[in-house]
Amino acid sequence: MIRRTILEWEKLPYGRDASDPATIPEWAADRIATVAAASPLAGQGGTGVLEHGRRALRARGVVGVIAAEGCALEILPKIDLPETAARKDAAVRRRLIHMLGAALDMRIDVGALTDLDWQSDTILEILIRIFSDKLADAVRQGMPRHYVGHEEDLRALRGSMDVVRQFTRHAVNPSRLSCRFGELSQDIALNQIMKAAVARLLCVSRSVRNQRQLQELSFTYADISNVQPDRLNWEGVKLDRTNRRWSDLLALARLLLSERFQTSTSGMAAGFALLFDMNVLFESYIGQLIRRALAGSGLHASLQGGRLYCLTEEETGRPVFQTKPDIIIRASGDVVQIIDTKWKRIASRLDDPKGGVSQADVYQMMAYGQLYDTPRLTLLYPHHDGLPGVEGRQAQHSIGGGCIRLDTMSFNVASGKDAVVRLRSFLLGHGTQERVRNVAASEE
Repeated sequence: MIRRTILEWEKLPYGRDASDPATIPEWAADRIATVAAASPLAGQGGTGVLEHGRRALRARGVVGVIAAEGCALEILPKIDLPETAARKDAAVRRRLIHMLGAALDMRIDVGALTDLDWQSDTILEILIRIFSDKLADAVRQGMPRHYVGHEEDLRALRGSMDVVRQFTRHAVNPSRLSCRFGELSQDIALNQIMKAAVARLLCVSRSVRNQRQLQELSFTYADISNVQPDRLNWEGVKLDRTNRRWSDLLALARLLLSERFQTSTSGMAAGFALLFDMNVLFESYIGQLIRRALAGSGLHASLQGGRLYCLTEEETGRPVFQTKPDIIIRASGDVVQIIDTKWKRIASRLDDPKGGVSQADVYQMMAYGQLYDTPRLTLLYPHHDGLPGVEGRQAQHSIGGGCIRLDTMSFNVASGKDAVVRLRSFLLGHGTQERVRNVAASEE
């Protein structure tokens, strides 16, 4: 089994030596590129995940695992960490798992994973390990059950009688009674989802430990109905105080059964891929952290909200060019700040007077300021070692010399310590708090 790990935007050249971790055999690259091209993230040209060049594979801004027959490629995000080269991949996997947990608003316990696990397993095997361990622990405490409604014709009354059915179907045969009753059953939507997740992961896991755990879980779910992933009844899952502990497992199962996890069985594309667009993941991660940071502050954040239109056709009155800011922060209904996240490395102002900020991004933020009537706009980027100083404001500008301010800021995703507190202190600072007080004063 040939396995390679690279960072996003890195190249992996072709080579004949299958034991050389710095190269990959061309036949393996062909298989991996074919699977990657089948992913929804590949786009119309099929190169959104990997560029299949003449001399090398080149990763793009998508991370995860791509596997084909006899080979696998893991793509990790480019995060600056103070680890040695031998341990850096393990540290990046930890940060990626942390970001996934925060973005999906679920608690991921990695306490059982050792340093060796982080170094030797791919991000997919780690997610399978977390899911299977968590599911095994939940099942030991009891599989959830609910009353399921039944309608049957019985010799003795059970539950209540279906009067209409009784006097239409059994009017001449009173020995049979049309009954309606509820029966406590484990064959419910939640358990069917868990069984579907176990079945899928059992087909793709290469870890002996994960395989053993999943086999045991498959025996546990033997009496639960087999339902194909595209037919699962997600809306039928009802979480209450009796099964609240399953909420994180449900989020993990949704991730592992979602369109992010693609399988293919046609020709050279036989394999699977679990992939994440880092732009989308970074946006969701920051959005969830900001929601937590605003708790009790009088501010409220909405993600991908707003949806105002830039233009209106004069003849028809039809609005066109809808906007969807990443994060809108409101106080009493008024927009006090708009934040757009960008998963790319900005440059030091010593290297580039524009700080690596694209003109298109600036135009976009100017439009937001006009449409949503807010004085504070923020472009938020991941912090990296090439920037001077620490995370926080990297540049501050006024738009057209007026009162609308556009800040360029960075956030250090390499550190998960006090992330919510850090965002609250340096991102939602004096300017926003002052606007909140002004809004509150105007309502008095």
